[in-house]
Amino acid sequence: MGRGNRPRVVVTGMGAITPLGLNVQDTWQALIEGRSGIGRITQFDASAYPTQITGEVKGFDPGEYMDVKEARRMARFSQFAVAGAKMAMEDAGLTVDESNADDVGVVMGTAVGGGLRESQEAHLILLNKGVRRVSPLFVPSMIPNAAAHHVASAFGVRGYSSTVIGACASGNQAIGEGTRAIRDGTAPVVITGGTESAMCELALAGIGAMRALSTRNDEPERASRPFDAERDGFVSAEGCGILVLEDLEYALARGAQIQAELLGYGVTSDAYHVSAPDPEGRGSALAMRRAIEDAGLRTEDIEYINAHATATPIGDPAEVAAIKRVMGDRAYEIPVNATKSMIGHLMGASGAVETIAMIMEINEGILHPTINWETPDPDCDLDCVPNVAREAKVDIALKNSFGFGGQNACLVLGRYA
Repeated sequence: MGRGNRPRVVVTGMGAITPLGLNVQDTWQALIEGRSGIGRITQFDASAYPTQITGEVKGFDPGEYMDVKEARRMARFSQFAVAGAKMAMEDAGLTVDESNADDVGVVMGTAVGGGLRESQEAHLILLNKGVRRVSPLFVPSMIPNAAAHHVASAFGVRGYSSTVIGACASGNQAIGEGTRAIRDGTAPVVITGGTESAMCELALAGIGAMRALSTRNDEPERASRPFDAERDGFVSAEGCGILVLEDLEYALARGAQIQAELLGYGVTSDAYHVSAPDPEGRGSALAMRRAIEDAGLRTEDIEYINAHATATPIGDPAEVAAIKRVMGDRAYEIPVNATKSMIGHLMGASGAVETIAMIMEINEGILHPTINWETPDPDCDLDCVPNVAREAKVDIALKNSFGFGGQNACLVLGRYA
């Protein structure tokens, strides 16, 4: 493994819609200021549920990014994807026309697509209004590959297409699979990332029944507490993160501004439990090692880790164990922060949004904090950049994403040189 003579893959554009902002810059500013995007649920009445908080996207108007009539045919997760792709393509200075439409690919990641929200709404219509009132757009809008379809259709992209469904690792894995498509010569340009908008009564009831969600309803902004001893579960959220990846030579030929380089990718399975991570972190550690090896690097080269860190009682210690398994004693020297402390858990979009945050950290020389860290946990005793942003020069970083079903996907990114 290792880079060898394979094509180099670079990031030339980024777009994001998050609970902290409707673009990359607003999200980034909030991250380095340590602001939380978590609040009370407003999209429906959650007063009867143990968890009543989430990370909602605020002020999103799909008509600002796409035709209003077409937007009505999309589930919210697809609207996010099209809007994020538009921003990323503008950031990359990428225009798709007949000269390159066959060359540009789309690889989207999502955990559930429109399945939960759209299915709940259609089921209520079926029960209350009858079979003939169910919309013919129900199935086309809820299928997970709808986001990839709408992105391709919106911009006339006819190249390679794929949808990655790897639970909460989907965003990271989509970026990794997009990287492989470029390396393999399948497409010189790939629009990739993750998108999610799954919060509804059915999701809240189902995940709540697993006791995986924080119930700190009186203090929403303090509810997401990765690595803190008082953490009581993750906070669900919605949004998207979209990147434009390119073959380096293709990017240079068109004069694109390069923002980072995708160096390595590793994906594994825990083969342990459908919803709990291996407490010894064996599968996730293997994914980290494979990403580092794929980059042609050593563990000593990793200077910073953006953690998966959902703030669940069992998930955070398992990730810390995996990091120690890979890094040895160096684990205590590496800053390991948690973006979810501020944006919550965007499920299939998490890895992509957090990768964008990591690229900003590399380029700006600032590591955003892990907020709400107040009580040390001896099982999570790494440097989590607690509560305050920190200046740091980082050239090579590791991004972890782990999901239900033991899905592990890790990326290594570096400063472009």
